[in-house]
Amino acid sequence: MSELHKFLFDGLPVRGMIVRLTDAWQEILARRASNTATGPYPTPVAELLGEMTAAATLMQSNIKFNGALILQIFGDGPVKVAVAEAKPDLSLRATAKVIGDLPADARLPDMVNVSNKGRCAITLDPKDKLPGATPYQGVVPLFGDEGEKLGKLSDVLEHYMLQSEQLDTTLVLAADDKVAAGLLIQRLPVKGEGNLEGTSGTSDKDRDQANEDQIGLNEDYNRISILASSLKRDELLTLDIETILRRLFWEEKLLRFEPQAGPLGPHFACTCGRERVAQMIRGLGVEEAEEILAERGDIEVGCDFCGKQYRFDAIDAAQIFRPPTDQIPGSPIVQ
Repeated sequence: MSELHKFLFDGLPVRGMIVRLTDAWQEILARRASNTATGPYPTPVAELLGEMTAAATLMQSNIKFNGALILQIFGDGPVKVAVAEAKPDLSLRATAKVIGDLPADARLPDMVNVSNKGRCAITLDPKDKLPGATPYQGVVPLFGDEGEKLGKLSDVLEHYMLQSEQLDTTLVLAADDKVAAGLLIQRLPVKGEGNLEGTSGTSDKDRDQANEDQIGLNEDYNRISILASSLKRDELLTLDIETILRRLFWEEKLLRFEPQAGPLGPHFACTCGRERVAQMIRGLGVEEAEEILAERGDIEVGCDFCGKQYRFDAIDAAQIFRPPTDQIPGSPIVQ
């Protein structure tokens, strides 16, 4: 059963969380494998997507935000785009579009950053955003400060957190065909909400500067980061969470929160629906929809996330483009 554990290091400005996705991750892979048009993900793609799903879960759980966190990796390699989405209730979904062949040992640069133009985007899409409001999005390149290609997703996200929040962050990620898991260790803010002092009345500028001034300098964080970084891929994938925490931090006093598992823990869910697909068809326009109907007899759309197929015949399509006042009573298509 998938589970998420949060903890603090008692008296130290350091927090952590660890996620282990089993049934949720296996559901994502199984749905892709059952898609006869695409077949299963190649092994390197599945591992990247698993790491992204674990990372999205950790990042969503690390912020106070009522909306979806969407993690995207895109570039010029055989993996055109990879997407993982996590919502506040820890419902998860993920997908990737593969347009070319790749070797069995392909790494992040081989998949999405061949010409060093790949990007990582993190989007926060509020659940109750105002009309006309756009989601917040932060974008970082897939290279470091010296222009060097970053070989791991964890390197990219650590770089993102340092730039966006001025907070030291350590991430360890791993995935195979059974488990997607991740460990996050982060230095707490020096001032403002979420820190140990509980200081209030601090301006955003002063808070950001104080956090930036502490980058790389906190000895407690640096010590714990070294311990976390010693966790090997096989250990993260095969050991249970209690064993991992005990092996890594047996000399530290941890303040543990109630684990999130079962209905309240990470789980697969997709938000696709017939109405959403109808809106997409409406966006194509009448002319293009009629061309598809003339060629194929119906319009068929499959959800990239869950694999569900939606079919619209000529009558369904005509209903989509009717003005709201002319909608047929009882129609399943709504504006």
